[in-house]
Amino acid sequence: MSSTAVPSPAHEIKRGLITALPVVLSFIPFSLVLGAQAIQKGMSTGEISLLTAVNFAGGSEFVAVNLWTSPPHLFLIALMTLLVNSRHILMGAALTPYLKDLPKRKVISALFFMCDESWALALTDTKNSPGQKFSYYFYLGTALGLYLGWIGFTTIGALIGPIIGDVTHYGFDMAFVAVFLVLLKGMWKGFKMAIPWLVSLLVAIISYCFLPGAWYVLLGMLAGLTVAFIITPYD
Repeated sequence: MSSTAVPSPAHEIKRGLITALPVVLSFIPFSLVLGAQAIQKGMSTGEISLLTAVNFAGGSEFVAVNLWTSPPHLFLIALMTLLVNSRHILMGAALTPYLKDLPKRKVISALFFMCDESWALALTDTKNSPGQKFSYYFYLGTALGLYLGWIGFTTIGALIGPIIGDVTHYGFDMAFVAVFLVLLKGMWKGFKMAIPWLVSLLVAIISYCFLPGAWYVLLGMLAGLTVAFIITPYD
């Protein structure tokens, strides 16, 4: 009688790190952009490193850096960060079925290290695994790799920013868009399932054109969620 061996936590963490490596490398261009822009805005290397460590969400970090003044308008930065990060509400909800049976300490760590890329890699791995089983340690491996890589390369960007000048002239910021397109391709499930994405995109574009700040993120999220709720069949 044969039995399927359960992978060890160390094996799954290593597998997660290896899977995340291409994404970590793709982080280099736009993390350098973030670090360099932070220095140009008057932040210190320690401040941008602390920001990326505490608020692990690249989009809101770019918003915070662009809004940075001396002294900083903390309430405005916090509000814009909340709006940009509102998409994490949906991401956390999508992870809930896989985290509900885990100890609270694991749930908290999973949610703290969650970012768009680790979330997408973990769900794609779950979809492609036998029995669609979620691997917490695979997820942790991807998240830790992305977390440490993001902080490290952003710090390097802050250190070399004054030397290389405005790195956006080299087109590094396009890597941000490219990464998300690749992640979306990996999660493609057909046109019908993409309808909420398209509605969310359309609402976000319209909101961006007519509303100031980062309201387009929240409105796009709510529009996509509403459409997904309407078109999803229930037994």
